[in-house]
Amino acid sequence: MSNAPTPERRWSPTASLWTSRAAVHLVLLLGALYSVLPLVWLVTSATKDVGDFSTTGAFHLGAFSLGDNLRDLFHEQDGIFLYWIRNSVLYALVGAVLGALICTACGYAVAKLDFPGRRTLFAVTLTGVLVPTTALALPLYLLASQLRLVDTFWAVFLPLLTNPFGVYLARAFAEASIPDEVLEAARVDGAGELRTFVTIGLPMMRNGLVTIVLFQFVAIWNNFFLPLVMLTDPKLFPMNLGIFQWSTRITQFPQYNPMVLTGSLLAVVPLVAAFVLLQRQWRSGLAAGSTK
Repeated sequence: MSNAPTPERRWSPTASLWTSRAAVHLVLLLGALYSVLPLVWLVTSATKDVGDFSTTGAFHLGAFSLGDNLRDLFHEQDGIFLYWIRNSVLYALVGAVLGALICTACGYAVAKLDFPGRRTLFAVTLTGVLVPTTALALPLYLLASQLRLVDTFWAVFLPLLTNPFGVYLARAFAEASIPDEVLEAARVDGAGELRTFVTIGLPMMRNGLVTIVLFQFVAIWNNFFLPLVMLTDPKLFPMNLGIFQWSTRITQFPQYNPMVLTGSLLAVVPLVAAFVLLQRQWRSGLAAGSTK
């Protein structure tokens, strides 16, 4: 046996400074401020009128005009903002639920069913994750034009039902949470593949399904480029596209400024509510998916 002394670890004051608890807390605090301060600015700005917005500081409150701003927001252009809210809810909520179910079924099939070309299919799906969504806007527009779906609800809604990243997550969740023995027992009892998925696979993947729904909801709610390419009818716009159209008029018509800020504040509320209400499910779902 060798009795050679163990080399002593050299103490580095620089490393100790950057890895100390105080330094970590400082970095986390800066990150929290970077995330929260824009939201605080949005809240304070949505309560100002046109005059206060240009004469008060970013985080200063002027005359509380949130009620007036909301009234102007919902009355502008004969209440078109209500159409934008309806469209965003349909695109994001319905699209997220249906899209998550499709992704979950695909991920379950790739993970738990044995069929020819399974690995190749999953490899192609992973390739789709690497393709930016903006690169697909023009091909989707040409396809929708051939099908005569341009400037309709379906031109935006149908492409949102597929998400390669959701399939990837669903496959990871299925491999981590569904034992093969349970599926084999169901098949021995005479259950078909569809019934096995609905009654056994889907409940076991509940946390993963909620996580995919949340990711889908955020991605669709913030989706801007696809509606911009597909739609010209303002009554079909989602909230973000409609607010953007109003923001282009601020230079000539300053009265749009409070409406844009108030509409932006309302557009953020569903995202915050979704994360708060579903945080337990999606956090446990991420932990389950990370085991693979």
